[in-house]
Amino acid sequence: MQLWVGLGNPGAKYAANRHNIGFMALDRIAADHGFGPWRKAFQGLVSEGRFGSARIILLKPETFMNLSGQSVRAAADFYKIPPEAITVFHDELDLAPGKIRLKSGGGHAGHNGLRSIHQHLGETYARVRLGIGHPGHKDRVAPYVLSDFAKADQNWLDDLLRGISDGAAALAAGDGPRFLNAVSLRTAPPRTSTGTKPPEPKPAAPTQTAPEDTRTPLQKLADRFKP
Repeated sequence: MQLWVGLGNPGAKYAANRHNIGFMALDRIAADHGFGPWRKAFQGLVSEGRFGSARIILLKPETFMNLSGQSVRAAADFYKIPPEAITVFHDELDLAPGKIRLKSGGGHAGHNGLRSIHQHLGETYARVRLGIGHPGHKDRVAPYVLSDFAKADQNWLDDLLRGISDGAAALAAGDGPRFLNAVSLRTAPPRTSTGTKPPEPKPAAPTQTAPEDTRTPLQKLADRFKP
């Protein structure tokens, strides 16, 4: 059994915020793969489903970002899931928009949701880091993450979420490279070559050969002396 946590803030006011991309990722997985309906539990919303033999619990904490760890700890304790079987989907300022990285363990880099989870569970859980870009200055971070994605972001955002859903089974199986490859096929699909083909060589013109001379030596000599 695994616990997948999406980070965000509850309520319609925050639904389209950059900070809520973790919620968005779990919503797409649940919708695309026939997970059960969302229900209230563990100070959050929970949905359950499977990828093959892997049972996955999806959790969206409703404690607000800074207290996410309370909800995660409650769910982990109830299902007896160790931190090593927990994966957290969260926004990442230090990645360009649409980029994705996997990470296991390590620090929280100032992310308030991760900081709270650290306090309750330690740092040995896995993370799916979802790039949203950086506003350019630390003083602009709070209003940036708490504002909605721009219209210009919708295409890459949709591709990223679809890719996460495509690769969810691989993630459940512990195959990180295959998961990331599934995302890449959506966010950076192979492109057909736009170069021009070199011109094909023209076929050589057929060479003309003189007809074979079938005259006898005597006829050749006689023809030389014809008037």
